[in-house]
Amino acid sequence: MGRIFVSAGHGGEGSNFDPGIVAGGTTEAREMILTRDLIATELRSRNFEVLSIPDDLNATQTLAWINARANETDVALEIHADGASNPSVRGASVFFIANNEQRKAHAELMLLALLRRVPSLPSRGVRPDTDSGLGQLVFCRQLRCPSLQMNIGFLTSPDDRAILQNQRRDVALGLADGLASWSRAVAPPESYPTCDISINGGIYGERGIIVNGNAYIPIDLVDRLGIDLSQNGEVVRITYRNVVYVKAVDLRPFGIAVGWEAATRTVLLRNMTVCPGQINRIMGMGNASEVELIVFIKSNNEEALNQFPDLPKIYREEAAVEGVNPDIAFCQMCLETGYLRFGTVVRPDQNNFGGLGDAQSSPNGATFPSQRIGVRAHIQHLKAYGSTAPLVRELVDPRFEFVARGIAPEVEKLSGRWSADPQYGDKILAIVRRLYDMTWKANG
Repeated sequence: MGRIFVSAGHGGEGSNFDPGIVAGGTTEAREMILTRDLIATELRSRNFEVLSIPDDLNATQTLAWINARANETDVALEIHADGASNPSVRGASVFFIANNEQRKAHAELMLLALLRRVPSLPSRGVRPDTDSGLGQLVFCRQLRCPSLQMNIGFLTSPDDRAILQNQRRDVALGLADGLASWSRAVAPPESYPTCDISINGGIYGERGIIVNGNAYIPIDLVDRLGIDLSQNGEVVRITYRNVVYVKAVDLRPFGIAVGWEAATRTVLLRNMTVCPGQINRIMGMGNASEVELIVFIKSNNEEALNQFPDLPKIYREEAAVEGVNPDIAFCQMCLETGYLRFGTVVRPDQNNFGGLGDAQSSPNGATFPSQRIGVRAHIQHLKAYGSTAPLVRELVDPRFEFVARGIAPEVEKLSGRWSADPQYGDKILAIVRRLYDMTWKANG
């Protein structure tokens, strides 16, 4: 059997130490470190070799520390607690790298093992990392060994917090059970199985390989796709029979849609219609149709358009007038409103789909007389950040004049400006990529 790596999810030195979520007089880091230590003690008593990630390492250092020691027969788990503004939100969940059925099965094994020991903890299921706020989780993607990221519960929930603090040994035993079973399931193969590679509907002449449930493709194909990874140390590479391979799913940020056809054992690659250098540009034409926007938002909230049936059409029309990318604007609306569920300070009747403030600093933000005017204000505010060109329509954005024009032409630069969240732009881009992935799959 291989070794087991366990990370408490938060670390760093001195003033750079990241405590994670703070709630109920404790911190996420404290609760995860205490739980991690019990997991390690239990596994060692069962004769497993366990490596606990040092707590003075940050996230980047943690990945490097594991990759310097791990091989394909090891497994790695990072544990977290979740947080929510509503204290009634509870439950455990496990994230796995998207499009990997083997890793999904491992995630289900881990979650089931925990819930057997702690049945009072609700299950939130297993989810691909593309469903996370950032659209991907580096712990699930950038390690050389199979890895999972687990949220044990919500630190902001008094019930889940009580389980973490008062039933910590049961939690640790459950996770140790799961890790022991997972470690036994990961065995080194004599050779890796192969798979076909389809590019834009045609079969490529060279084959890929399957490593721990992930499709890997030859590096020369990556070069043919126009992607230069020579200076990129984050994409995982392996050498097999004197050929370098990279994980196919790691190409998604470079404008490549990645799918899997199980019946024919084929990894499906397709160049997205958006150029990799344009997907994050606020000013642009966009690629999703009105129908595709409707299907996308309803897949995330079936009731989303009951009150706003014309919203996708309005976004495309208003964005086209000002030259703003409607896909980015629509996906930002999805983030700001929780796919039109609202539930924050902004109410549906405010028609404020971009979470805009007003010049008077009203506690609930700006209010607009109609859906169209609300969308128009949102589009105008995006244009203020993304361009120095004049507006086409009459100004309705109450804070347009306060923006330093053209200061954020890329979505990532909205972070810390539109929202204090340092990952705000990345979260919008994650939704855009999910939209394009769904569009590609629907169109075959």
